[in-house]
Amino acid sequence: MIGTVYKSTGSWYTVKARDGKFYECRIKGKFRIKGIKSTNPIAVGDKVHFKLETKGDETVGVIHKIEERQNYIIRKSVNLSKQVHIIAANLDQVFLMVTLNNPTTFTSFIDRFLVTAEAYDIPAILLFNKIDAYAIEERAEVAYLMDLYKNIGYTVLEISAKEGKNTHLVKELMLNKVSMFSGHSGVGKSTLVNALEPGLKLKTAEISEQHAQGQHTTTFAEMYDLSFNAQIIDTPGIRGFGIVEMEKDEIGDYFPEFFELKSECKFNNCLHLDEPKCAVKEALDNDEVSWSRYRSYVQMLTEDVDANYRQDIYKEK
Repeated sequence: MIGTVYKSTGSWYTVKARDGKFYECRIKGKFRIKGIKSTNPIAVGDKVHFKLETKGDETVGVIHKIEERQNYIIRKSVNLSKQVHIIAANLDQVFLMVTLNNPTTFTSFIDRFLVTAEAYDIPAILLFNKIDAYAIEERAEVAYLMDLYKNIGYTVLEISAKEGKNTHLVKELMLNKVSMFSGHSGVGKSTLVNALEPGLKLKTAEISEQHAQGQHTTTFAEMYDLSFNAQIIDTPGIRGFGIVEMEKDEIGDYFPEFFELKSECKFNNCLHLDEPKCAVKEALDNDEVSWSRYRSYVQMLTEDVDANYRQDIYKEK
């Protein structure tokens, strides 16, 4: 039998077969996919082959093959720096939900997420949520950030999941596609999903006043079929986003505005640091490239792979 993984709890997988039925499955033996050292060999969105086995009164599926992935989005494992965690596979697009505060989403986190999406050829859309709760000066800052990423070429929307503002535009972007919702805990992912599909009634939680951070309401990634011909993968809140599987000389290629200027650099292997006649540095000096984006790039390029990459959620570097 062939099906799609809808939920992963680490040891058990809920798989929807082509006949529309759901089966609880486990893995047969150990899976290694193209040498990826992953904490989760099978991810939500994977297409898998499984067989049904009956023991006593219980029938379970045993997964014995994973089909080649169209794409996947990946990050450094939270606790195991040498391993990675595959968040989801076979995506048509990803939505990153951003909030100015409660909790704060720093540009360094946004840029790491976008670079990973670019690297795995997954279109990314930025949703600036909670616009109903911002003061005038905060709205101005949101407008600045939206213009920054829109000018690079990203699709951006300002929304209020709580008030339902512009959620119809999100729904239009989701039609006939598998979408992943991501962001820090507390940015409003579950609230938005509930606004799009009230019948799901996903659990939501208030922001922790002590740390101004969200509380985890989604424990495992899970896919849902929606009534308007779309599918979403809701993911646990992500604190930090460590980039993996990238060589230093290719990171700049995943910044679209840097890649566009690369051919104008004197050296074709220019890292845009101290090289002479660097088109990116010249654009930076002329305010044609964002300093926050360049700072994120340098941070990714120079960071120690074993460093605590999660610190960027607490302070902007």
